[in-house]
Amino acid sequence: MDVGSVSSSGTPTALSLNLSAFGKLTAADRDLLKTTLTKRVRTVPARRDIVREGDRPHFVNVVLEGWAQRSKQLADGRRQILSFLLPGELCDPNIFILKRLDHTLSTVTTVRLGEVPKQELRELVQARPAIAEALWWTELVAGAIQREWTTSIGQRTAYERIAHLFCELFVRSRTAGLTDANTCEFPLTQSDIADATGMTQVHVNRTIQEMRRDGLIDLRSRQMTVHDLDRLMAVALFNTNYLHLDHRADA
Repeated sequence: MDVGSVSSSGTPTALSLNLSAFGKLTAADRDLLKTTLTKRVRTVPARRDIVREGDRPHFVNVVLEGWAQRSKQLADGRRQILSFLLPGELCDPNIFILKRLDHTLSTVTTVRLGEVPKQELRELVQARPAIAEALWWTELVAGAIQREWTTSIGQRTAYERIAHLFCELFVRSRTAGLTDANTCEFPLTQSDIADATGMTQVHVNRTIQEMRRDGLIDLRSRQMTVHDLDRLMAVALFNTNYLHLDHRADA
């Protein structure tokens, strides 16, 4: 497994923004987050494993920059992507409950990770209740996203599945302040989309071409432009309830 490189600096702005959406973080909360996350920062190249299934977890990883993913792989090489992780999102904050990791965490792009040891995370949540509450909310949303993905694979058509994935990633990016008008970063390949939606690459290609002809989206230069978000949400049967944006608005 590639261990990447470790540095002493980091930019946890995205995490502060993400957690602030779930709780009223004070300036002291944000400063403590920054201090905790900049103690150990690791850069991992694109398409490398961060932690493999079966490994013993030593840190809670926070994506500071770049995209990561969780996945399971069968003995014959087939892979199911379980979720994508965007800047400012934590990778399994309760991971220390596990003796061995039951999935693989890997990079999509080059990723800068903040690595937080178990004891430091425990001290952080004990000292700052607002941060603890925000972390609980992120776990609830992660579970809700997983349930929505299961629903997509079990019930949505191919067109609806991909449209739903595009809606989710765009809305999550926008909520984290990572969009420019109707455009967001989109480093996923058609193989990634196929492994996330349970489809073949050929079917993914045909479906995306159909969506382009319908004037819904455009993918180029590792970016996605959504031409009509309301219409894309309608064809995807997309409802933002599972992302709990109403709680974010209250916060």
